[in-house]
Amino acid sequence: MTSRSDPIIEEGHLRLKHCRYGWVLYNVRDLYVGRSFDRYGEFSELECQTFAKLIKPGQTVYDVGANIGAHTLAFARFVGEKGLVAAFEPQRVVFQMLCANVALNGLSRVWTIWAACGRGLGQANVPSLDCREVNNVGGLSLVGSPEGESVPSMPLDEVGTPACHFIKIDVEGMESEVIAGAEKTIAKWRPMLYVENDRAEKSAALIEQIMGLGYRLYWHLPRLYNSRNFFGEAENVFGTIVSVNMLCIPREVGIEIAGREITSPSDHWKSASPQIG
Repeated sequence: MTSRSDPIIEEGHLRLKHCRYGWVLYNVRDLYVGRSFDRYGEFSELECQTFAKLIKPGQTVYDVGANIGAHTLAFARFVGEKGLVAAFEPQRVVFQMLCANVALNGLSRVWTIWAACGRGLGQANVPSLDCREVNNVGGLSLVGSPEGESVPSMPLDEVGTPACHFIKIDVEGMESEVIAGAEKTIAKWRPMLYVENDRAEKSAALIEQIMGLGYRLYWHLPRLYNSRNFFGEAENVFGTIVSVNMLCIPREVGIEIAGREITSPSDHWKSASPQIG
């Protein structure tokens, strides 16, 4: 007898399972995203629950640092058939898996874009990871990389979608560069921003940059483990690990956010409380 958590396909380091937001092809040797899909049928669901409250049908979402589509699939469900998701991923093998997951779920309203995002048009070096080895694939940083596979780099201002309502940015230390390349988009559409900020040496400058664009910032620290996960798995293999993010709301938008507001660039995430589910 099979269970809902059994893989449909298992080939080497790759597995395919039906997960919370659809079919997901993942690398079982990836320490966080792949491991989470394998055990729980989801990744960072506590983030997705927040996104579901903020994103409306028909809206346009940018998923910058999409990985294999963990959030892309959720975004596609939230915006529906009249919305649009643009998903950016620079790691070629990971991008190919992103495309596979979009195709497996028939998501015609998702654009997949093989590119790094930054201040301007150009090229970026992406270090190579052996996908057959145990790695944190989502933790690969392009910052200061002198060599690797050359991939296109582009500013979000060049994407050309008819609107932009929400931008998720998870780019391992390049968040400021992505925002700098999206200032026209941000000024025109005033999207909500969800930005990773887990690097102490870059935190103050990033906070100051986004505040300068007219945003209110809130810490959002979701645990990786969700006790109500899709596979109903009781064991927590991630312990107290949290993702360190900021939810950024245009100052002119009158909504109340449950969470501690960031009041200055020197504010530190460790003084905020994690979201537990």
